[in-house]
Amino acid sequence: MSPTKIEKDYYPDLKILLEQLLKSIFGEVHVEITATKTFSNKLKAEIPEHRNLMFQFLKEARPDFTGFIKEPFATDFFVAEFKNEALRLDHIYQARKYAELFEAKYALLITTEEIPEEIKRLSKIVYALLSLPGYGKLTLVRFKEQQGQFVDWFEENPFLKGTSGSS
Repeated sequence: MSPTKIEKDYYPDLKILLEQLLKSIFGEVHVEITATKTFSNKLKAEIPEHRNLMFQFLKEARPDFTGFIKEPFATDFFVAEFKNEALRLDHIYQARKYAELFEAKYALLITTEEIPEEIKRLSKIVYALLSLPGYGKLTLVRFKEQQGQFVDWFEENPFLKGTSGSS
C-alpha cells in the first residue's frame, strides 16, 4: 500500500470487485461510485418517489458506492463506505446513516486495515451497533490490496448464506 494513495484512488478497483461479487450471486446489478459524482438517472429511477426527500440530506455527503440489485419481485439497495485507515466508531455511524437513508438491504464498511477487535467486541454488547432497520446488518470487511480481494468479513459475508465470516 502506497502511503500517498488516497481513498478515491481505490474506487475503480473496488467498484469492479463489488460488481463481480454481486453479479456472481444476483441477476441484474448496478453499482456506482457516488462519492465523487452525483447519482445517475438510472439509480434515481429505482428510488421510490416517497423517499425523494433523502436527496436533500445526501447533498452534503454521499456513500462512496451506491447501487441496487433487481430480483424478480423486489429491488434492493446496496451501499458501501470505504476507509483507507483503521475503522473507528464514527465510520460505523456514517455507513449506517447511508444504509438507513436508502433502506439498504446490503451495507458494507470496507477498510484496508484489520478490523479492530474493540469494534468486534463492542458489537457483541451493543447489539444495535451493526443492525439496520428490518433485518439488515452493516457488514465490516477488509480489502487486501495486494490480493485484490475482500477478506475478513465481520460478522459474515452477507452474500453467502451459511458462511463463517471469511471467504
